[in-house]
Amino acid sequence: MADISKQRQVPLERIRNIGIIAHIDAGKTTTSERILFYTGRNYKIGEVHEGAATMDWMAQEQERGITIVSAATTCFWEPYFETALPKAKYRFNIIDTPGHVDFTAEVERSLRVLDGGITVLDASEGVQSQSETVWRQADKYNVPRICFVNKMDKLGADFNATVEDIRVKFGVKPAVMILPMGAENFFDGVIDLLARKAYFWEDHEAATEPEVKEIPEEYKDKVEEERLKLVEAIAETDDALMEKFFAEEEISINELKNALRKAVIDYKLVPIYAGSSLKNTGIQPLLDAVVEYLPSPTDIDHIQGHVPGKEEELVQRRLVPEEKFCGLAFKIQTDPHVGKLTYFRVYSGTIKAGSYVYNSSKDVKERVGRLLLMHANDREEVSEASAGEIIAVVGLRDTKTGDTLSDENAPVILEGITFADPVISLAIEPKTKSDQEKMGMALAKLSEEDPTFNIKVDHETGQTIIGGMGELHLEIIVDRMKREFKVEADVGKPQVAYRETITMEADGEGKYIKQSGGRGQYGHVLLKIEPKDRGTGYEFVNAITGGAVPREYIEPVNKGIKESLERGFLAGYPMVDVKVTLYDGSYHEVDSSELAFKMAGSLGMREAVAKAKMVLIEPVMKVEVSTPEEFMGDIIGDLGSRRAQIQGTNSRGNVTIITALAPLAEMQGYVTNLRGMTQGRASSVMLPSHYEEVPKNITEKIVEERKGVKRR
Repeated sequence: MADISKQRQVPLERIRNIGIIAHIDAGKTTTSERILFYTGRNYKIGEVHEGAATMDWMAQEQERGITIVSAATTCFWEPYFETALPKAKYRFNIIDTPGHVDFTAEVERSLRVLDGGITVLDASEGVQSQSETVWRQADKYNVPRICFVNKMDKLGADFNATVEDIRVKFGVKPAVMILPMGAENFFDGVIDLLARKAYFWEDHEAATEPEVKEIPEEYKDKVEEERLKLVEAIAETDDALMEKFFAEEEISINELKNALRKAVIDYKLVPIYAGSSLKNTGIQPLLDAVVEYLPSPTDIDHIQGHVPGKEEELVQRRLVPEEKFCGLAFKIQTDPHVGKLTYFRVYSGTIKAGSYVYNSSKDVKERVGRLLLMHANDREEVSEASAGEIIAVVGLRDTKTGDTLSDENAPVILEGITFADPVISLAIEPKTKSDQEKMGMALAKLSEEDPTFNIKVDHETGQTIIGGMGELHLEIIVDRMKREFKVEADVGKPQVAYRETITMEADGEGKYIKQSGGRGQYGHVLLKIEPKDRGTGYEFVNAITGGAVPREYIEPVNKGIKESLERGFLAGYPMVDVKVTLYDGSYHEVDSSELAFKMAGSLGMREAVAKAKMVLIEPVMKVEVSTPEEFMGDIIGDLGSRRAQIQGTNSRGNVTIITALAPLAEMQGYVTNLRGMTQGRASSVMLPSHYEEVPKNITEKIVEERKGVKRR
């Protein structure tokens, strides 16, 4: 691997921190591999279908041909064509993210620390459901994007339909930068609309440079028509250009490019490019577009956070090396060679190997052991890292995903990263005594790496329950335990993460009184509970006046309520979306204690929920099935039998896309079933949508089953 630490010091305005995001199978990793090849980072192209992609370095990724963890790498690019920016080496810090919904945490955390993104779309499928999900995730962090319409050589490729999809489903204004020449087997190359040049790639099997030619006669009128639309779209974002446009004055290419850059960074326009990564077509214009239109850290200018312990006191840090140090840990990885790696974006200032930094989220000092520049799972040691860099740190003990590291004399807490809650769980039991000890350690390390993976012990059965985002997610976790940590375990059937809630208001009284010689126990509370909107969680309100319950006993009451909610009341599932108001109570000068009030809180809840009409709620998934038309009737019938509500169908070429909402409980093993029903010709994607009430007859069955388990 070439030593890049010597050439990595490029000016801040020539750094691009970008992520590659998309739906599963749109070709993200293949696109990443081409980028690494063309930037001179790799000497050989690794193919996903051969299990040799650089960015898919885990054994599980190579076997399955999917990306599971986001991989980071650094490479350099000198613009290939004429650009409005200086012709020089630009440094790209690239993160290739997974497309599969089960690994959504990897996308979430990557987007949080990136300045720009390339969204890869399949030209024959258009904007699919997971593309919409990752697009919304990027919206949340205001990440400017470029779209790359990939697989133009694939059967059914339709560039115009995909652009329309981008406009409608993403709700953005596309700036179409190129015109593809042909499609499917006749896809030859692209025409750059601004430069009015045609780029042909003669040998699609080899990674070649494009031949620049004049525009073929049959495309000339179309090019002028599309160019006019593009110029108008760019001019609309800039008053000076708008005047020129209406006056029908010539606008120079550099003026257009500078205005487009500003519009992309302000998220007013999204440039669209096209090509075929597998056939080595269209990558160079895309790389130039990253340089021209995606922001450098200097374009972002500053980042905002708050002073620890003072949420309302906001502070800004300029994204330059001269500023006080701060950065965000966005990923933890256990490495067999160096131990725990903390992936880290340096936002301002400089961090040195061997120095101390302050974790302002946890209020602890941490020692920075070594700093590593990552290339997938290869690494190169460096002595320091500055603003704008993405680096891995060895030696941090207490730092977790989403923590801010900063200068101790100028502490700041940056916006963290939020993750979805697990929707599925399964019981896991070690096979032998020695596996028992190793399993605890393995699960702890895996949950530290992955914030959407959690571990609980069911105290009634003694089983360890692991929760995750889907069957594949948990399957990979169990596989990693076996391979990386050498733990053999028996795994139960996946269980759906049901939740309990209430549907009406109610009051409850909790009295905990114990007199058994010596000092007694006395706690007494009056509570009111009311339902909250789905997904809003638990809220505790202290409405005590006149000291009916002394201040030191308020938090123990809250703790007792929280613990009882966690255990559940109807079928032993956690209770959610409840507001609890503590409005009265009484205490005893001698006998009252924190424990007594904690117990009283728990008893008061038990009485209140019994009157509040409890219901079970279950995770509902958004299901999208792509199928040849002849299987449509069977698929819709099968979905109906799984309590699904069909949302709609639409056709794209000879493929029909069915969208539905279905309870997760009914969708286990669906992928295998679908393959059997359609001779392997249909595919499906499932995304978590929302929680919904479980029908009464099914609730009764679940409650009965859970009681049976407890009796055993």
